[in-house]
Amino acid sequence: MSLSAANDHASLPIAYRLYLPHEWCDNSARRAQAGIPDDIVFQTKPQIALDQLRTAVAAGIDAAFVLADAGYGNDTDFRDGITEIGLPYAVGIQSTTTLWPPGMEALPAKQWSGRGRPTSAIRRDAEHKPVSAKQLALDLPQKAWRRVTWREGTNAKLTSRFAAVRVRPAHRDYERSTPHLEEWCLIEWPLDEIEPTKYFMSTLPATISRRALVGATKLRWRIERDYQDLKQELGLGHYEGRGWRGFHHHATLCIAAYGFLISERGSIPPSRHWSALLIEEPPLSDGYRPRGSPNPT
Repeated sequence: MSLSAANDHASLPIAYRLYLPHEWCDNSARRAQAGIPDDIVFQTKPQIALDQLRTAVAAGIDAAFVLADAGYGNDTDFRDGITEIGLPYAVGIQSTTTLWPPGMEALPAKQWSGRGRPTSAIRRDAEHKPVSAKQLALDLPQKAWRRVTWREGTNAKLTSRFAAVRVRPAHRDYERSTPHLEEWCLIEWPLDEIEPTKYFMSTLPATISRRALVGATKLRWRIERDYQDLKQELGLGHYEGRGWRGFHHHATLCIAAYGFLISERGSIPPSRHWSALLIEEPPLSDGYRPRGSPNPT
């Protein structure tokens, strides 16, 4: 489990922790053998991720928004937790995630009849209910889809079709007294596919352009590529020990080495501007005269 700081040029893990399932956390013999600290208790991956985000924000890490794949983004509590931290997000969701289409929301709470306990929970019924993200995409008109290019690929520009609509999340909103706030649902449907392939939810500003929204969401490729380098080139995936401390020491050294490489890469063109000097020129001494130049008069 890791948290990376990233931009258009590089990414670097700034927090990491080994995820332990219940079978490990609840087994005292295994814990003792692997040297797992006593304060490590079972947490889901989204819960660990939220703890890492809170720690990063408390440490003063400056972030514009949070990115995550659908394994995290599909968790409503995870998305709400990011909002509580004070950061916007652009996260993947599954096609089965339920949403209220544009212009729709849950029905207001039933008016109290004077009998029984009054309720403030919003509601839905058979005629008025949310739809899946996939059904939302299939119901969109043709004009909702536009081609967007977000960056240069290895051989060509990366382009696909996207729709971006304002929706309200619907997961268990019948337990709430107010609807979820509107946010973006970004859907990718390549021309050569028979149905949409990727879905995202985002609390980036309502005024953001579609191109900027796509560009922000697609920034995750940077983290994926850098992790591939960490595993294959620097040995992050080569640890074969059985100890908690040994694993985290191994990861620390790999990430430190990668941080050094990123720093060095940033000083070499084209990452660095061509006009920048790699080696500082020594100053000319007083009275210096190039060989073959005429004597001064």
